[in-house]
Amino acid sequence: MNPYVLMILLSSLGLGTTLTFASSHWLLAWMGLEINTLAILPLMAQQHHPRAVEATTKYFLTQATAAAMILFAATTNAWVTGEWDINNLTHPLASSLIIMALALKVGLAPVHFWMPEVLQGLDLMTGLILSTWQKLAPFALIIQMAPNTSPTLLTALGLLSTLVGGWGGLNQTQLRKIMAYSSIAHMGWMLITLQYAPQLTLIALGLYIFMTSTAFLSLKMASATKINTLTAAWSKSPILAPTTALALLSLGGLPPLTGFMPKWLILQELTKQDLPTTATIMALAALLSLYFYLRLCYAMALTIYPNTTNASTPWRTCTTQSALPLSLMMIATLGLLPLTPAIMTLPT
Repeated sequence: MNPYVLMILLSSLGLGTTLTFASSHWLLAWMGLEINTLAILPLMAQQHHPRAVEATTKYFLTQATAAAMILFAATTNAWVTGEWDINNLTHPLASSLIIMALALKVGLAPVHFWMPEVLQGLDLMTGLILSTWQKLAPFALIIQMAPNTSPTLLTALGLLSTLVGGWGGLNQTQLRKIMAYSSIAHMGWMLITLQYAPQLTLIALGLYIFMTSTAFLSLKMASATKINTLTAAWSKSPILAPTTALALLSLGGLPPLTGFMPKWLILQELTKQDLPTTATIMALAALLSLYFYLRLCYAMALTIYPNTTNASTPWRTCTTQSALPLSLMMIATLGLLPLTPAIMTLPT
């Protein structure tokens, strides 16, 4: 892609997200979401592959549906109350409709079906943008909407997303689909604590971005898109393979890695709110997610690369990719757990 076109598209991505962050009016927030969607579509379709075009079409139709629902609900609320302010969305129907539309935008269950299919048709760097940056603007609106939303709806969306994210990734062989179900599960963890401790949601979102970026950059460095290709990772790069395995375990929430921090704090908060059943279900769902991360680690560390293969052997090749972003993300993914007390004292 032409570097000038790429710069314009990435700038538009930033503009759309910033506009949604800064807006208190539903029309401005909707415009920011639309700019965000339209800016990523050319990045998704740049490969000119049928799978990429299909994924782009599915993404466009899904995001357009969610945007139409948001506009319809905001207009309904303005018709009833005379207010366009985001924080004054008091009509219960409009509030529930907008939460479902935003859930559709970020891929929360039960409106998650588009996400694994879309992510499977993209290259790893575009998938990274879709899994991290594209979540920020809709999630900022969800955080602002939380005080006016039914707690039962938020809890149901969070629990269902965590369970679907765990169950859905169990029988997958494509790494991008596994990362999609991982994203759905993490979104559920963020949503479940939103009504009780919004600062925990922000911490979980920040750490999720670090961990997911590390996972995608590691897979890109290893040129891996299927579990089978991970079996050659140790032979190709003896340093990248164990660090990638640790990053995946961090995504699963295994102590003493960074990913344990948000799950630990969220379970602690649910216990404080006298919700032991919810906390137990969340912890059991985390075990499901941990299982399919362990499958990936097993493929990398304990599986021998097959002797007969139709593909050319990706042996030790010199890569031109920059390792600095991956190194910084890897450090954050693996080593932030001791900073938990300091992070919890940050002003919110």
